[in-house]
Amino acid sequence: MIKRLLIALLLFPAFLYAQINTERVMMIARNALYFEDYVLSIQYFNQVISAKPYLFEPYFYRGLAKINLDDYQGAEADCDEAIRRNPFVVGAYQVRGLARIRQNNFDGAIEDYRMALKYDPENVVLWHNLTLCHMQKKDYTAAKDDLEKLLAVAPRYTRAYLMRGDVNLRQNDTINALKDFDKAIELDRYDPDGWSARALVRLQQKKYAEAENDLDQAIRLSVKNAGNYINRALARFHQNNLRGAMQDYDVALDIDPNNFIGHYNRGLLRAQVGDDNRAIEDFDFVLEMEPDNMMAAFNRGLLRAQTGDYQGAISDYSKVIDEYPNFLTGYHYRAEARRKVGDIKGAEQDEFKLMQAQLDRLNGKKNTGQHVADATSEADGDKEKTRKKSDKNMENYRKIVIADDSEATQRYTSDYRGRVQDRNVVVKLEPMYALTYYEKVSEIKKTVHFHKFIDELNLSKQLPKPLRITNMEAPLTEEQVRYHFALIDSHSADIVADPQNALKRFARGVDFYLVQDFDSSIEDFTQSILLDGDFFPAYFMRALVRYKQLDYKKAEALSEDNTKSGVHDKQNSGVTAVDYEVVKKDLDKVLELAPDFVYGYYNRANVSSALKDYRTALEDYNKVIELDPEFAEAYFNRGLTQIFLGNNKQGILDLSKAGELGVISAYNIIKRFTDTRQ
Repeated sequence: MIKRLLIALLLFPAFLYAQINTERVMMIARNALYFEDYVLSIQYFNQVISAKPYLFEPYFYRGLAKINLDDYQGAEADCDEAIRRNPFVVGAYQVRGLARIRQNNFDGAIEDYRMALKYDPENVVLWHNLTLCHMQKKDYTAAKDDLEKLLAVAPRYTRAYLMRGDVNLRQNDTINALKDFDKAIELDRYDPDGWSARALVRLQQKKYAEAENDLDQAIRLSVKNAGNYINRALARFHQNNLRGAMQDYDVALDIDPNNFIGHYNRGLLRAQVGDDNRAIEDFDFVLEMEPDNMMAAFNRGLLRAQTGDYQGAISDYSKVIDEYPNFLTGYHYRAEARRKVGDIKGAEQDEFKLMQAQLDRLNGKKNTGQHVADATSEADGDKEKTRKKSDKNMENYRKIVIADDSEATQRYTSDYRGRVQDRNVVVKLEPMYALTYYEKVSEIKKTVHFHKFIDELNLSKQLPKPLRITNMEAPLTEEQVRYHFALIDSHSADIVADPQNALKRFARGVDFYLVQDFDSSIEDFTQSILLDGDFFPAYFMRALVRYKQLDYKKAEALSEDNTKSGVHDKQNSGVTAVDYEVVKKDLDKVLELAPDFVYGYYNRANVSSALKDYRTALEDYNKVIELDPEFAEAYFNRGLTQIFLGNNKQGILDLSKAGELGVISAYNIIKRFTDTRQ
């Protein structure tokens, strides 16, 4: 969510300062913030604040960086300073509101959003977050009032209908909740939350087949949401499809291994189909999570007895009886287990307790305890198959667990938004490749990218660290920031001593790139090229940095009005086709000098896509895949390019291959462009 906030709030019109140095540092700081290098950006904003503490902008942007680093108190303090210097900046109230929400200060957040709405009464994001704050406070009247105003501003805003449906559910108005969820699906059938929300209502209405159909659609659109599988398992359970329910619990637990409901319910179902040992494993896990869960302990005791572990069963039964001394069913089963191990005295004591309870009932004594439940019967004639998670009635130990009402709806009310134009799935190309020293770790993709020339350059140890070829660049830590500023000084001294050394210029260019000083970086890469026109990495990196500058410039040109409406007006960005042709010219030179450098073709294809020259882009993606048939991002981007050209079938084939090779977001895109049944 905070990433969505970034572009909308980060890119105010550039501010002119009296001193050019301050202006330059501010520009570099905003570069770092835009490209998610938060620690580095804070260092730059600190410099501006030291030089000109009366400016509001560095405090505001530093607060935005801090909120991305989960420093909510620091973010709030910086926004306080920004507002003290300029009380009319809507973004400062919005960021401070988010920081206060993260500290559970909903009253403070409401105050911020109301103040911001005085200056920007049609801002959808502000109305959205204000509504959620009122919902958190259970002020449903105020929440509905907010939603009426939000829908007047943006009548096709689907999240508003989902939130209003949620409010209606909390007020037990399922009829109007269903109408709102129907409307949300009508407006955006590719949003899985609409299907999920309607499924919850249908589960409450005991329309299990319809709920399963809705959850099928939600799962098609959001394959990694464990909650949808948990809910579909419940729908299947009520239709006596136990195997199907267990399959859903299996998938849910693959996604979320610590899901309590998944383990507990799968344990019950495994017990029902005779898979006792694996059922015990599930209850073992539940009891590791919640050692005081007496229902899990009792169920495990039953299973241990079933598998011949009578001492283990007695231990579990005793734990339950100690907690619930009037739970007579526990005495019944413990007596059986004690007889199995030869503890006749203990068994007789348990049986005496049962007999005494029966005599008390016959004599009309009020029984404050719980009766002996037959092993195959429902408790006290209660025919419900489920219980709420918070239900502590031990007689319901055999029942499937469902989430409490607050948990069931929480997912639809925790989405505090930063930018309304972002949808559930952002359809965009995989990013450009870079030569850098740092790479994010991926649990999915294990590919190590290689090129002979880069490998030889690394082996020569002429650079301070080995270069990596990656499109998953990692932001710098505070220690790395200091290291690269020191390297810039060191390289500068070396360049003075040896001004004709192209590699020294390139090395300093990489350092400038890492600290987000793009202008200085481009200057060094240019000088490296002038000194050695055959050194293709300098062309490659100059093209990358120029492309990033254009990306930032386009984002900066988004007007406040466009942010409200969710429409990007890229015509007014000031970026032209000529700018991209300059980037392509560098990549052409890369491929002239190194025709086997596959990353040059890939980046050039991305530039062609930015120009909407999709057929030219396809040619380069084809070349990438010809040179490297396992290049996951090329399949992904080629798939999207085919879709942009209207070739959905071919595009989905490429996206499927990309997903197979580790680009997991491909699966969401496939769902988006595969027809969804109503």
